Amino acid sequence: MPLPLPVPLPAPALPAALALIDLGGIAVFALTGALLAARLRQTLVTMAFFAVVTGVGGGSVRDLLIGAPVFWVRDPWVAPVCLGVALVAWFTPRRWWEGAVLEWLDAAGLGAYAVLGTAKALGYGVAPVPAAMMGVITGCVGGVIRDVLAGRPSILMRPELYVTAAALSASLCALGHIAGVPREIAWPVAALAGFGLRGAAIRWKLAIPAYGSDEK
Repeated sequence: MPLPLPVPLPAPALPAALALIDLGGIAVFALTGALLAARLRQTLVTMAFFAVVTGVGGGSVRDLLIGAPVFWVRDPWVAPVCLGVALVAWFTPRRWWEGAVLEWLDAAGLGAYAVLGTAKALGYGVAPVPAAMMGVITGCVGGVIRDVLAGRPSILMRPELYVTAAALSASLCALGHIAGVPREIAWPVAALAGFGLRGAAIRWKLAIPAYGSDEK
């Protein structure tokens, strides 16, 4: 007889404030996807597709890997928020979104999303190190998919401190779990650490040295 499949644990419920932060992070990521499609002079349909893929890509991959129901299929707000963001990008002047404002919003979303992804994986019984990797996937994979679809070098292929910032937030969240630090303390500290590192990279153009960069 075939062995019964394991039943996934129920997802830990997020406090209302964190649920709003989660939705805000999705909206920011979706906006980056829609604006990239706008820069490429694409149609509204393509902008909406980019918004959805960028907003939910990382969380979808995470949920599939940890055996959880894909979050945006169950949450009635996620898809409408992504599509609404695409409409906002379509009907607003491009100059509104130029400059560093969007980069700073993305930095905040990156830190929060990496923490929430790690916390969800831990809630499903994933060990701390793989859970931290799930946090990085949550924060970065949507952007990777967006860049690949747009035919430009993805964030994984750029030296800027982006994935590293997500890894910092995810690692601190996992370490807080191991140390038994209350999530009310561990989660904000971890998210702020990732945001701070990404913000420093934006402000001072920090980057990781590439292999062989020290050779003459």
